[in-house]
Amino acid sequence: MTSVIIPWRPTPSRRPAFETVSAWYRRHLPGATIVPVDSDDEIFNLSRCRNIGIATIADPAEVVVISDADTFPEPAPLAAAIAAAAGSGRVHLPYTEYRWLGEAGTAQLLTGAPATDCAHEVVVGARSGVYVTTPATWWAHGGQDERFRGWGFEDTAWWIAHETLLGEPVRHPGRVFAMHHVTQRREGEQYDRNAELAGRYRAASGDPAAMRELVFAEGAAAESAANARSAPGRA
Repeated sequence: MTSVIIPWRPTPSRRPAFETVSAWYRRHLPGATIVPVDSDDEIFNLSRCRNIGIATIADPAEVVVISDADTFPEPAPLAAAIAAAAGSGRVHLPYTEYRWLGEAGTAQLLTGAPATDCAHEVVVGARSGVYVTTPATWWAHGGQDERFRGWGFEDTAWWIAHETLLGEPVRHPGRVFAMHHVTQRREGEQYDRNAELAGRYRAASGDPAAMRELVFAEGAAAESAANARSAPGRA
């Protein structure tokens, strides 16, 4: 059985996307357990929610899908990623093209248009949206750093840590579709702290010892795992 972890905090503008994404997984992964996850952080902490979700999985070898609450893939690349993730020791992304549907494309999707026909913009270099992994692989490179709060930079830092400690994540040819909603602020003190921390990840890129120091020795990964185990968990 596969679990689908969906970080999720209810807000009116995000609910249509969450319901669409959840329905997509129920349709294309019948029998999978859909796991909405939130934390007790005042500011939504996407990294912590992903870690919490992984920490609920008892079997370290189980293949798990981590999906943003506004994003879904195509069935074939997702199936390929699930089949490959169990023994690869790397996180898999079931796409090579990330389509942001925007307001127009999201409205088309919600009124019944096929996702492939909806208006969109291609986001070059996207590294988030949908991950396929096992708990063992997730924790082997530290999971995601919960010091990233609010919006910004957690996916870039995660990718750099994975690339440095495990090798490049594996992509499967295909598309993901991200739906429109009201976005968080991309400014302020926390955003600046996120940017500074991401800069430290970039500085440690390609240096396993420096990356382990940043991810593990500073307590980020250990704290993440402890927080995940003690968190309120599923929404």
